Amino acid sequence: MAKGEDKFDQHYERQQEDRKRAAKNRPGEDEEPLPPPVDTIRKDNDEPGRNDPCPCGSGKKYKQCCLIK
Repeated sequence: MAKGEDKFDQHYERQQEDRKRAAKNRPGEDEEPLPPPVDTIRKDNDEPGRNDPCPCGSGKKYKQCCLIK
């Protein structure tokens, strides 16, 4: 066996071991299901957030358009 083939085989075996290890961390049929996702926290006020679209209609983010004004 050539030296290059040996490195390839070692690399391939490491990848297979990594995939097996990753598969063990996934929930299976025997485990209890994951909890439901958490709802997004929403503000009640009408002020736009920094990353919201600008209310002036420019299409930019609020922080790059009217936040400074």
